[in-house]
Amino acid sequence: MFEGLFQPLHLLIIMGIVLIICGPGKLPELGGSLGRGIRDFKKAMSEHDEKPVEASEVKKLES
Repeated sequence: MFEGLFQPLHLLIIMGIVLIICGPGKLPELGGSLGRGIRDFKKAMSEHDEKPVEASEVKKLES
């Protein structure tokens, strides 16, 4: 269904549309925001993989 979606010509057309909509001045800001979002997502996923804190340990920390 999506086998031809990521062909080079299609990607160039998508990038052209993004350039027209955002403008060349906003592209670095857009890329930086995307990078920060991906970095935060990876950080949250790695924190989620850590051992969860038990309820009794939370009560000890709150006291």
